[in-house]
Formats: sequence, structure tokens, C-alpha cells
Amino acid sequence: MSEKRDLENNSDSTSLREYLFTDIDGEKATSPLSAYCFMTGFINSVCFSAIFVWCAFQTGNTVQLSLAIARLFNGQHDTSFHLADQQALCSLITFILGAFIARIGDKMGCKTRVWLSLGTFIQTLFTMGAAVAIWKSGQGSVADARDDPAWSNTLSFVCVGFMSASMGLQGIMAKRTNTQFTTTVVLTTTWCELMAEPRLFELRKLVISRDHKIMAIGSLFLGGFLGRALLDVIGSAGTLGVGAGLRFIITIWWLFVPAKAAKQ
Repeated sequence: MSEKRDLENNSDSTSLREYLFTDIDGEKATSPLSAYCFMTGFINSVCFSAIFVWCAFQTGNTVQLSLAIARLFNGQHDTSFHLADQQALCSLITFILGAFIARIGDKMGCKTRVWLSLGTFIQTLFTMGAAVAIWKSGQGSVADARDDPAWSNTLSFVCVGFMSASMGLQGIMAKRTNTQFTTTVVLTTTWCELMAEPRLFELRKLVISRDHKIMAIGSLFLGGFLGRALLDVIGSAGTLGVGAGLRFIITIWWLFVPAKAAKQ
């Protein structure tokens, strides 16, 4: 009787492991990937409203840093490293570090349920860390002008770092699913591909290559809108706390995405 029970337990643990390490079907992951796009807009709204720096859109931060270096050669001998440039550099470095963490998925299987869930949980912890950091900093939530940012102390840099790291991790995880949502972080390419879509005006039919891009753009827009609306009500720390809760929901969501069908 005991041996039979052991066999059943081993069988259950094997089945659970197989379930967790099974690749998801990217075409059926529309909901969590749309939620990723939503989080991009949501988190960015907090960062940009406070310091006019994007924690996900690193193109702008890279150009900003190039302009900071160019000032050294403008003849006015401005050798100071401005606060906005420091914040942009912090965001860029931590974004890269977050993206580097995504390499864990290469060992576990970048499309497996277990990695997509675990990676999103790490994003949750990063977002929670950002909420705690900005809460403890005692800083405001919305800047009045570009030359008067709401965040300036050390803990606010910690907050920016955690937010940016979560975005870097999310971007690589989404990219590895190889869907129309691409990275879920930067949508410039998505806009271009949407405008170049040959079936853009086929309104009577569902076109995945077009419709998923529209969903990505719409989700990011909605996230930015709601994130900014929450800032006026509960502040940066509260908004990031809500963001951490949303990320945890996405963490669970990945566990129920259907598996990729086996090739016949």
C-alpha cells in the first residue's frame, strides 16, 4: 500500500514538473502579453511624471546621455553631470541589468510556464522594491517643470533602478515568446510595422499580425492613462504598489496559458 502511494506521489510530481516546464503557445498568450504592455505604460507614467525620464524607453535615455557628453565640447566648459542625466544613466544601467537577469530563462526554457511565471514574479519584487523606496524617500509624485524634478535624493535613484530593471526583464521575456507583441516595452517598431501591414484595412476579418499590434499599442496607452490618474489620488508609492499587485496577477496568469501543440 505504501509503495503504491509513493508511486502515485512520484507520478503527480512528474506530471506537475512536465506541466511547468512545458512551452506555452505564444499565439494563446495574448492576455498576459497585453498586460505586459499595460504595465509598460503604467510604470512609465510614474517615472516620467516625476523626473521626465522613461524607465522603459532607453532610446531617449541613450540620446540624453550623448547630449550630456556633447556639452563637454560646446566651448562653455559645462562639466557638471546634471541630475536628469544621472537619472537617465541610472535607468539605462539598471534596465540592462534587468535584461541580463532574463538569461536565466535560457537555462530553464524561455517559453516555459515556470520561467514566465518566475520571471514575472521577479518583476513583481522589483516593482514592490520601487514602491518601498519612493515611499521611504518622502519625495513627491509629479514634477512642476523639467528643471524641478519631484525626485532627487538617493532613495529615488533606487526607485528608478528597480522600475527600470523590471522593464528590462519584461522586455527580454516578451521578446523570447516571439509574438506580434515583440518586446512589449518599446512600440516604435510596432507602430511602423502596423502602418506597413499589407492587410491593415481588412476590417471584416481578424488579422493577427495587425490586431495584436493594435492591442499592444492600446494596452500601453491605457496603462499610461490609468497610471497617471492614480498618481493624483494615491501618489507614486501607492501607484507602484498597485503595479506590484498587477504584476503578481500576471505571474499567476502565465501558469494557465495553454501549451504549444505538439507537431504531428
